[in-house]
Amino acid sequence: MKAKGFDRNNLETASSPYLLQHAKNPVWWQEWSREVLEVAKRRDVPIFVSSGYATCHWCHVMASEAFSDPSTADLLNRDFICVKVDREERPDIDHYLMEFIQSRSGRGGWPLNAFLTPRMEPILAFTYLPVESSHGMPGLKHVASHVREHYRERGFLVEPFEPPRELPETVTRTEVLNGLQQMFDSQYGGFGREQKFPPHCTLVFLLSLLLLEEEPDVREMCLNTLDAMCLGGLNDHLQGGIFRYCVDRQWRIPHFEKMLYDQAMSLWCYSLAFRIFGYERYREMAGSIIRCLRECFSGEGLFLSALDADTGHEEGATYLWGFVELEEILGSEGLAAIRQVYDISKEGNFEGRNHLVRLSHARLPELEEKLLKARLEREQPEADTKKLCGINALVVIALFQAGKFLGIQDYIKDAVSLFQTILETFWDGKRLAHCLSGGVLQEQSFLFDAASLLAAVSMIAGEDSAWLGIMDEFQKYILTFRDEEGWMESRPEDFHHVPAPVFDHPTPSSTSLALFAMASAELALGKKPGEAPFRQPFSADFFNVVALMGS
Repeated sequence: MKAKGFDRNNLETASSPYLLQHAKNPVWWQEWSREVLEVAKRRDVPIFVSSGYATCHWCHVMASEAFSDPSTADLLNRDFICVKVDREERPDIDHYLMEFIQSRSGRGGWPLNAFLTPRMEPILAFTYLPVESSHGMPGLKHVASHVREHYRERGFLVEPFEPPRELPETVTRTEVLNGLQQMFDSQYGGFGREQKFPPHCTLVFLLSLLLLEEEPDVREMCLNTLDAMCLGGLNDHLQGGIFRYCVDRQWRIPHFEKMLYDQAMSLWCYSLAFRIFGYERYREMAGSIIRCLRECFSGEGLFLSALDADTGHEEGATYLWGFVELEEILGSEGLAAIRQVYDISKEGNFEGRNHLVRLSHARLPELEEKLLKARLEREQPEADTKKLCGINALVVIALFQAGKFLGIQDYIKDAVSLFQTILETFWDGKRLAHCLSGGVLQEQSFLFDAASLLAAVSMIAGEDSAWLGIMDEFQKYILTFRDEEGWMESRPEDFHHVPAPVFDHPTPSSTSLALFAMASAELALGKKPGEAPFRQPFSADFFNVVALMGS
């Protein structure tokens, strides 16, 4: 028999949109808390932790399959304490589990599921699993049964896991560029030969290098990649903004969720690209991202964290077009005209329908607005309405860069206004809160948030000395996240103290962002940042931006 209060699903009182999505599962989900840990210790049973986020397609799939299956729920409820974690609310827990699964299997993803001892030592971690074993994939019931027996027989042997604290390997600038050149896909743009994520940090590094000197190979990598992202299916050609990644090498079919961090980082990239190359298409791309921010992500002075990949439980449904449907909306002449600009066919490119992919940089504004009007009449993806401190600060940086490089003063005013709202919402003068969701302010502090705000205010203070006092406050505050061994992400009372991440995709890691923020503050004071070494290409390219700043 479960302890009183834990014999039911308790997520209906959660503030996280992701946790609320699981409030009706038969699994007795709890929110992470010290009380949960105490119950697990008292009963001497493992903890089953499932981490994900509200706009995650495979999180939805597992919620509707294994976590809705009564027999799976019965097993989990009987033998484990079950905890749901919103990875964006608790990036420390998620990062710890991600480091564990990658150390064991070399890969990770979401939902990220793990069995822990009551002492929070990880036993086993995995991503999506079906209910029953099939096609060589074990079912969740099968795995849970084995973990239950393993813990009963050998639980005392489970060893603590310490995430590594090593920084990426030091290399020369030439080695960084050679490494990126080897990874570069010269045929389709981007890096690698499989699915394509927008390489924001790599682009910021390469574009920053081009600000300093002309490098033909670097120029090619930037232009090829920026154009592929702009023309292909990663880009929402009608309302602006980019999707999370493309499932194919050719950048044609995306995973349809939109993340706030991707909008911020891509706006930074395209604004910087316009400053360097002067191509109007990059100015237009930056403007379309800002349109997306305003129309899709705005929420009471701050920006929401994400839009779902699914609409009505169907991936990408909002964004897809049938051939006949396009002809009905545009007419035969309109369809013929738009087929000169977009790759549209009767067969479609996604399950019999068309996701829009451009053939050239030409635009047809009237026809595109007509399609957008029709699209807005459809059911729209659900939004994750959380407001995240650090990601909103990245938007401040991106808006500031857009205003500076595109020569639009209103964008700079918007950046400053957003920064003021972040301060009013999250900063009490001593401690920086992390997240606002459902009217609840999560007050745990994280390095990523502190670094993002210091970087943002340093850029603002570099243009307006009235902000130097706030910058000084955050210069001191960010150092509270350091210890003798390096940067700490957070020091919670209910979990391990987790070292700061060092991997720079899709956003800068907390570690490199902290170093960037400190260097930016030095520049704002008219000082030259200290020298920093270059580090491993692709995985540490925001580190390498810091190295450029000190060179």
